[in-house]
Amino acid sequence: MAGRLRAPTGRYGGRSAEERKAERRARFLDAALRLFGDTPGYRATTVAALSEAAGLSTRQFYEEFRTLEDVLAALHLQVNDWAEQAVFAAVADAGGLPLAERAAAIFRAYAANVTADPRRIRITFVEIVGVSPRLEEQRLARRARWVDLLCAEADAAVARGEAAPRDYRLAATAFIGSVNGLLHDWNAGWVDATLDEVVDELVRQLLCIVRPPGGDRGA
Repeated sequence: MAGRLRAPTGRYGGRSAEERKAERRARFLDAALRLFGDTPGYRATTVAALSEAAGLSTRQFYEEFRTLEDVLAALHLQVNDWAEQAVFAAVADAGGLPLAERAAAIFRAYAANVTADPRRIRITFVEIVGVSPRLEEQRLARRARWVDLLCAEADAAVARGEAAPRDYRLAATAFIGSVNGLLHDWNAGWVDATLDEVVDELVRQLLCIVRPPGGDRGA
């Protein structure tokens, strides 16, 4: 049998098809951050407008995504991943710190990442809410990951003898709700405080949740 035809490498301009695909996807997500996270917002953006902002065609859009909701879903995960990576780096750096300093360092890393670009706050706390059952499930799943992270930190503090042993899941869930609400309101201009003051208040709440041994365990 004659030799088979070799599959095309798909390289163009020194880049593979996979590299070009990843670049197009990144351009669509960057454009979505600008349009969804600012003006006009997700609900008022069209495929044509997003494609134009990305400098790509609508045909290329449909090669990467099925709908604008798919773009919002991917962007929401990306913004959360950025914050998560910042928190994991802070967790590693704060390994030897006492509880109060460790909690402050970790939460400040989260707040600094999320608030570095106000559009990230809007994507995380505004645009994603109420879009569809699918995105509500995704939003709550990512919130659950933050709850798991807080519970893991609390359990580690218990193991070190720095916190009272108890089930921290309900308190961690309430704290995440406080974070979402206060950062959203601060970003919207409804809170007359600096970001440092907002973060200090949230750190105090976090430390009240992870109580030292011998504290009131009845609450």
